[in-house]
Amino acid sequence: MRRAGAIVADTLDLMVSLVKPGISTGELDEAAEAHIRGVGAEPSFKGYMGYPASICASVNEEIVHGIPNGRVLEDGDIVSIDCGAIWEGYQGDAALTIAVGQVADDVWRLLEATRLALMAGIAAVRDGARMGDVSHAIEAAALERNCEVVREYGGHGIGATMHEPPHISNWGPAGQGIRLRAGMTFCLEPMLTLGGWQTRTLDDGWTVVTADGSRSAHFEHTIVVTREGAEILTPWRVPKRDGGER
Repeated sequence: MRRAGAIVADTLDLMVSLVKPGISTGELDEAAEAHIRGVGAEPSFKGYMGYPASICASVNEEIVHGIPNGRVLEDGDIVSIDCGAIWEGYQGDAALTIAVGQVADDVWRLLEATRLALMAGIAAVRDGARMGDVSHAIEAAALERNCEVVREYGGHGIGATMHEPPHISNWGPAGQGIRLRAGMTFCLEPMLTLGGWQTRTLDDGWTVVTADGSRSAHFEHTIVVTREGAEILTPWRVPKRDGGER
């Protein structure tokens, strides 16, 4: 899983380097698939439950599962890239949201809030903790930065298959849920909005958008629970506001 996670992280770093005004989400998908296959792995999204692409590319009010196509990214957009890869039967899965050119201050606040909510959730992971402790940490970090948590989607277990039990909520009270044990692997993936948490799905049957049209961001890591805390298996580099990585 470490190798699968590293391939996903490298692919997302490539996406960060390619995203700029004028590139299409379809071009990003082609580059991601070429990279994943070029290192001997398989894109885990392509064909999953009929999904037609190797990444999800969700723009602006699109939360998750946006299908790459000919849409050209423009200055001020944001694009959430979700990526998965299979290496020798094991899965890696991660996501990040990238600013396209110059974005407004509140949009950048959303991106930072979502990333920091993910890191708050990871910081709450430890052997013996409850899953609710993780969910609560994510929600608290989001609300502290005046963002809303999407409630209908969340994280999941991962291993030989991409989606395994349990479902991991990004909100709720601490002290509840399953007990975490060293060796467990799962994905944490907060999705935050600048508006309400309600969602709807477009006619393509995949793309989930905010019901009120507000911007949304999505960050995700695959992690393993350790006795000391958590190890991140998908160590993508943090995107900068003005492009590139930091």
